[in-house]
Amino acid sequence: MPRILIVEDEDIIRSAVRKLLQHAGYDVADARSVEEAEREHEPDQFDLIISDLRLPGAAGTELINRAPNTPVLIMTSYASLRSAVDSMKMGAVEYIAKPFDHDEMLAAVENILASKAPSGQPGDRPDDRTDNGEGKDPAAIMYGECDAMQKVFSLIRKVAPTETTVLIQGESGTGKELAARALHLLSPRAAKPLISVNCAAIPESLIESELFGHEKGAFTGAVSARTGLIEAADGGSLFLDEIGELPAEAQARLLRVLQENEIRRVGSTQSRKVNVRMIAATHRNLKAMTRTGEFREDLYYRLNVMQIRIPPLRERQGDILGLAKRFLKRQGEKMGKPDLQLSPEAMRALERHRWPGNVRELENAIERATILCDGDVITPALLDLDSESHDEHIPETLVEGNNEQTRSRSGDAATDLSLEDYFQHFVLENQDRMSETELAQKLGISRKSLWERRQRLGIPRKKSGN
Repeated sequence: MPRILIVEDEDIIRSAVRKLLQHAGYDVADARSVEEAEREHEPDQFDLIISDLRLPGAAGTELINRAPNTPVLIMTSYASLRSAVDSMKMGAVEYIAKPFDHDEMLAAVENILASKAPSGQPGDRPDDRTDNGEGKDPAAIMYGECDAMQKVFSLIRKVAPTETTVLIQGESGTGKELAARALHLLSPRAAKPLISVNCAAIPESLIESELFGHEKGAFTGAVSARTGLIEAADGGSLFLDEIGELPAEAQARLLRVLQENEIRRVGSTQSRKVNVRMIAATHRNLKAMTRTGEFREDLYYRLNVMQIRIPPLRERQGDILGLAKRFLKRQGEKMGKPDLQLSPEAMRALERHRWPGNVRELENAIERATILCDGDVITPALLDLDSESHDEHIPETLVEGNNEQTRSRSGDAATDLSLEDYFQHFVLENQDRMSETELAQKLGISRKSLWERRQRLGIPRKKSGN
């Protein structure tokens, strides 16, 4: 049984990860800091260390030096993504961004332990899968019993072992990043990094520097040369989520990467060769965007070599209860309520709901109900789905640049959702004079949440001035 050490100063996260791994069959120990880990445990005697990047005292990356024989998985927030990439250059085997999906964490752990196992020997893991791609399966990372998801799994199995560029299409919350992780883990590049980037979450002014890197003095604030995310993924895979949000100049530079397998840092005159498998994802209709000039047609055809469509949850009727029960079991164990059950009425409510937020919305509903439940039975009232039961879902993938009609339909369909109305009116009235960061702060949400709500309501982002 593999031994795993968790080093995390936040009690809730440390406890949740410990319970998750223990339930998966691992022998787990934990500590609040690097110093405590060395004082109470012998880090180099573990099979894997999972550490937060920022800790009181020494940084989590210090464990790379103090336990040289043990692989280190770094946990970090998206805001610290650059530091996570730097930590991989220092010797970390992988990073995972918070908040992470539990299946994503388990898949990362299994992949690291499989790579650590001796060649030709099965990894000592709970499911005893072999350490090559043939022993893994998309169904171990994503859940889906319906025919639509089985077709997705079959396509992933066929495409993953190749070097083909893949475009994943699907609405927000359907699990596009999990599909990208499955493609990476089943590929010959599984032992190398998978770098995930949400193109919509990076300010437009920084996107080129983040992706391609920059030289010292390339712009104000560039006090030293930095490696870009594409270069950091060399030998592995690069997952570009919401690629439809890339500005025009970055699209042109990305096309060169796909055509020539080389990058040029901002401020540099020299090109560098890279060996990266590209996986892109979007909820938007890229082909329609090429007609309006929002997306380069040549880049679209370079990306759209193989397309995988992740169906929305409303098209996976047979998976709704299965997913709900998985989430309920996970949340119940996490919160010390292992006997929770869904009432028959709650199950019917789950099946009737349209799930505009897809799997992510379902998981949030189950988590909320688990927190509020005082007994052992989840009722429809705890799920709190009635407020959206009448909300007609408008597919986000049909957005073609001009969203006025979509916005009008969305507003009509959500007349009773006062919070959604407030959000829509506030953004439309203020986005010309406020940046995305200022809008998010005024609304009391993160930039990522602001972006996701824009997509749901069909409100385009004013790119000038952001």
